[in-house]
Amino acid sequence: MALKVELKPGERFILGDSVITNDDQRTRLFIEGDSPILREKDILRTADADTPCKRVYLIVQMMYLSADPRPHHDLYFQIVKDVMQAAPSTASYIDAINSKILTGEIYKALKETRKLIEYERGLLENVKTT
Repeated sequence: MALKVELKPGERFILGDSVITNDDQRTRLFIEGDSPILREKDILRTADADTPCKRVYLIVQMMYLSADPRPHHDLYFQIVKDVMQAAPSTASYIDAINSKILTGEIYKALKETRKLIEYERGLLENVKTT
């Protein structure tokens, strides 16, 4: 079954190791195959990974887009260790991400990491208001 991707004018997405940019009109693509696909809204640029949990997302994103995610594991576990030391309350989020990574469901791990980022946002807002 093909994946249907609808793109807005100028919208970009990553297909494998290529960045594809839509022209100036809405487009619908049907993609078959096993290449990783990330829509622009799901892509985190290195410059935007400005918090520990966003850095976790960036590494998981790199794992997802990589043909072999293993080279990214050491950095991932170091960053996760730092996050857990700074905020032990993130453990359930980290466990969910790790579970998806260990079962090879790296795209689902990205979704779990978004939850971690939202949790981190709440923690940071609480720090700012106290």
